[in-house]
Amino acid sequence: MTQSAHSTELASTAESSDGGAILVTGASGFIGRHLVSDLRSLDRPTRCLVRSEARGRKLAAQGCTLARGDMADPASLRAACEGVDTLIHLVAIIRGKSSDYRQVMTAGTRALVEAASAARVRRFILVSALGVAADTAELTPYYRAKWDEEQTLKASDLEYVILRPSFVFGRCGGVLPTFIRLVRRSPLTPVLGPGTQRIQPVAVHDVASHLIKAVELEEAAGRTFDLVGPDRVNWDQFYSLVADVIGKRRRLVHVPFALARPVAALFERLPGFPFTRDQLKMLAAGDNVGDIATTQQVFGLPLQSLEEQIRRAAS
Repeated sequence: MTQSAHSTELASTAESSDGGAILVTGASGFIGRHLVSDLRSLDRPTRCLVRSEARGRKLAAQGCTLARGDMADPASLRAACEGVDTLIHLVAIIRGKSSDYRQVMTAGTRALVEAASAARVRRFILVSALGVAADTAELTPYYRAKWDEEQTLKASDLEYVILRPSFVFGRCGGVLPTFIRLVRRSPLTPVLGPGTQRIQPVAVHDVASHLIKAVELEEAAGRTFDLVGPDRVNWDQFYSLVADVIGKRRRLVHVPFALARPVAALFERLPGFPFTRDQLKMLAAGDNVGDIATTQQVFGLPLQSLEEQIRRAAS
């Protein structure tokens, strides 16, 4: 998708009526940065929850208003929600102790939902995760927290939309550039596990466009959607596709989960270490693919192919 086509697509998802403020949590994160940029290109009044003004300088420079607050501070969440029409909740952690997930995601989201309800927020959009379900909730603290977030929102009096993205790929940020560097620089490409589990990555710009359309789309209210790309591949096929796109010939070497787990136990707390034991559990649990048909029927938005996702990130 070209930049002009992307802009046209965004314009078609723009607000239709009152132009009320949109509060974005997690706005400085990977998805949040792209979402806020697109919201501002549509001139949507955007408020961003930030823990400090220093962390929000780039957001303020884009024309966002800043609301200082923290997921562990319910009073700050109540203040941030005042006068808000729509809330897009992106805050999440992917590493930490079980207590961290409970504080930031489970309890924090509960407080945010209560704040949004008290402020009469019209719609609450939650970014959850593909694979979250009742039967996976106990697999890892991350899945547990995401499941709790969904249940808290569904039990509230708020109008909601829940989106469950798969792996989110993009050029700047996320995990795809790491995969590309691995294939580009190493003559052997290590693949965790047997390489047979399937994935269905989605482009970060496609996530942003769906979030923007979810702000006003009546048909999305009260529903949960998988947010995945158009292509399903297993990990072996994915790494082979990366090698083809960047013009490399690479041999795949499979690393059994039984060998990867003790390594993760030793090094997962080090900055930059690529995986944790919990992430290995989620990877070993099986395919990470979703129902694309329902989402496309309701949202009607184009999706970037996996090859194009890789090509853009590798350029």
